[in-house]
Amino acid sequence: MKETLQTAIELIVQELFDEVISAELSRPDGQFGDFASNAGMQLAKPLQKNPREIAEQIAVALNNISEVAHAEVAGPGFINITVSDEFLLSGLNNPEHKPLSGKKILVEYSDPNPLKPLHAGHLYTTLVGDAIARLIEDAGAQTIRLNYGGDVGLHVGKTMWAVIQHIGGEDVDKVKAVPRDVVGKWTGQRYAEGHAKYEDYEVAKAEIVTVNKKVYALHESGDKDSAFAQIYWYLRDMSYTFFTDLYDRLQVEQFDRFIPESEVTPLGISTVKEQTETGVYEYSDGAIIFDGEKHGLFTNVFINSEGLPTYAAKDVGLSLTKWADYQFDESIIITENAQKQYMQVVIKSVEQFNPEPALRTTHLTHGTLKMQGGVKMSSRLGNVLMANDIIDAAEIAGAASGQAINPEIFLGAIKYAMVKTKIGGDVIYNPEESAAMEGNSGPYLQYAHARACSVIDKSELEPIDIESVDENERTLVSKLTEYCDIVALATAELAPHHICTYLYELAQTFNRFYENTKVIGSDREQERVNLVATYANTLKSGLNLLGIHAPEKM
Repeated sequence: MKETLQTAIELIVQELFDEVISAELSRPDGQFGDFASNAGMQLAKPLQKNPREIAEQIAVALNNISEVAHAEVAGPGFINITVSDEFLLSGLNNPEHKPLSGKKILVEYSDPNPLKPLHAGHLYTTLVGDAIARLIEDAGAQTIRLNYGGDVGLHVGKTMWAVIQHIGGEDVDKVKAVPRDVVGKWTGQRYAEGHAKYEDYEVAKAEIVTVNKKVYALHESGDKDSAFAQIYWYLRDMSYTFFTDLYDRLQVEQFDRFIPESEVTPLGISTVKEQTETGVYEYSDGAIIFDGEKHGLFTNVFINSEGLPTYAAKDVGLSLTKWADYQFDESIIITENAQKQYMQVVIKSVEQFNPEPALRTTHLTHGTLKMQGGVKMSSRLGNVLMANDIIDAAEIAGAASGQAINPEIFLGAIKYAMVKTKIGGDVIYNPEESAAMEGNSGPYLQYAHARACSVIDKSELEPIDIESVDENERTLVSKLTEYCDIVALATAELAPHHICTYLYELAQTFNRFYENTKVIGSDREQERVNLVATYANTLKSGLNLLGIHAPEKM
């Protein structure tokens, strides 16, 4: 519908004023019509005319086409458009729109580091990333889900040093004695200890630097057998097992590929060194840097004075590995806001010698996930809220609210709470609020779907297409026709919160319809049951895009 009206307005403008515009349509409050156009204001400057006068001429022309029941001008030059019932109902049968068909798009998210805690921040990016990947896949793209993690680097050195100190030597059996269900938390505690010692004690810092080099060396040599290597590989494998178990528990799509830093580090190092000869990177006090200030960014070290790569050099290797392996149309990366300027530097450096992957990379950033009360988490300080802590809190809150402890319900609560806020700002997580059966929550929308299914089940008649609408039906139909536009907007902006806002508004619209309209036993039962089924299917489709199950009973 929207595209048909946009085309009609563009043709009218060309015929009346010999001007070419890209018509913009919005959805006003229902009392003002189905669509609103600001074409009058778009044309005011080029035509040097009053926008209201221009809008009046366009409205007259719109009133002469069959799709429009009524068009009138409001305010300084808005055109409010009420479409015909027939045209409105046609909007319930929109064909699937696949704007990304033929595209190959990588989505990298979650990105927990082995030998380090998988905290609530990783949970947030996992759920948001899953929703974004679902949107892209629904739009027709070949979607490849990637998970990148640091299995080498200073954090690993800190953890390995603390583990060896804690168990009193390089004894893998003592590490394996740690119960499987707490090994993730245990490893996180060792990381916090190692970091504290690194910061406060020069002797420990020097020892950790040495351990860090040993980790790189065992990758270079392929060492799997030394006592040190056995501890490392065991904890690394346990980390990946823990990650996979968590994704299973969350009921999110599994990743197509885990890319460890150790895989891309050699390419990153060699590339950075090679590009010093072209001037992209340069030597400074024994290190290799990229002078970001030449590009309005900050200068960053890519290989330190010890000859070891920083995260930046590894990310260069990652960018080139993605491009070599996938030749993608777009690569989306989702990280915390703290990484924004850093990633700008990395991408800009790659752009200097291989512009294609750099220019096709989109970096999304999000705020910090905090529990209600606003305490910031830090794996370095050891006050980490683990991902499983969030899930457990949601399960407890769901049980306390009187719900059966159904994973699909409390997971719906978590997922919706994470994605309903626009990506970028901090997210304050309240388990009780997220599990509530009232208000803007996942369980509320799940119950809304189950309630609609219950209405449908009560009817013994065969549903038939709805061919006319009364006032209450029309309001619901109009809201239902927004769905495709909202999905398109969410996909274009990589912003799943638009889906959440729409679904909540849709459920409220249905509630008003159901309060004022008899369905079962009415003389229009067959048509109204069909309308309820359309509503239920729309809810289910939207929830699925968020990775949330739509139950038929609750």
